[in-house]
Amino acid sequence: MKNNNQKILKKLLILVIGSIIAAYGITLALYAGFGGATLAVLWQGVAGTFHISIGTASFIVALGMILFAIIYDRSQIHIGTVLYQIVYSACVELFADCHVYSIYRWINFFIMLLGVLLFAVGTGLYASASLGRGSYEAVTFALAEKNNWQVKIVRMSLDILVVIIGVLLGGKFGVCTLITVIISGPIIQFVNAKAKQVLKI
Repeated sequence: MKNNNQKILKKLLILVIGSIIAAYGITLALYAGFGGATLAVLWQGVAGTFHISIGTASFIVALGMILFAIIYDRSQIHIGTVLYQIVYSACVELFADCHVYSIYRWINFFIMLLGVLLFAVGTGLYASASLGRGSYEAVTFALAEKNNWQVKIVRMSLDILVVIIGVLLGGKFGVCTLITVIISGPIIQFVNAKAKQVLKI
């Protein structure tokens, strides 16, 4: 019983740490001046359309995705889904005004790259805890596992879809958006697998 409780606490800790890293990364990339990091483009569009904050927009988008996952593959939704969303949306709101950027655009470009990398690493990390996916990951893994598709292909396809919707709502498309579509899926898949192996989750 004690070992089981320790395992659950370990998974919760990994989920929270991954959520914080992912939220920090996506906000770091978002405000670097190169457009939004895929899902953030949709947040911007929703925030601008309904005159709400980025954090609130991220929470509303998440609720819609959770609803889809519940209908399509309920197994993806667990206590971790709720915990993740609370931590993630709160951190997105918190980190929105905490970043410092350079007057030099090329330095900001590398800061943006770091943000995308941290976002993908954090996402793969908290997904590895297997306590229920975050909203976007719940949709990603539900589609991948139900249809026997590769996670990276599903993620890249979803990224393209949410970006199109976000832009139509007024979100900012840019270099950051393209980079996120290209590299986040493979990194998430890699980190998710390695974390389970290394951390023995």
